[in-house]
Amino acid sequence: MQSLHLVVADLDAARAELIRRGVEIGEPFHDAGGVFHHAEGDVLLPGPDPEGRSCGSFASFSDPDGNRWFLQEIQVRLPGR
Repeated sequence: MQSLHLVVADLDAARAELIRRGVEIGEPFHDAGGVFHHAEGDVLLPGPDPEGRSCGSFASFSDPDGNRWFLQEIQVRLPGR
């Protein structure tokens, strides 16, 4: 499977925990357009979302079975969610 999402409240803490457990995970990134829909290439920029927006920062890794996972940082949920 590809593009599985895990929602986390703190991207840095989640990455640190995965690294501590031996997972090779990429550096944080964000989408230049502000919305990430499995984009690739030059629209993905290094580092967390510069404006610190909820839902705007990501990191990715692959598990031993070849599934690709994305961590997505969400600090504030939309009303009703």
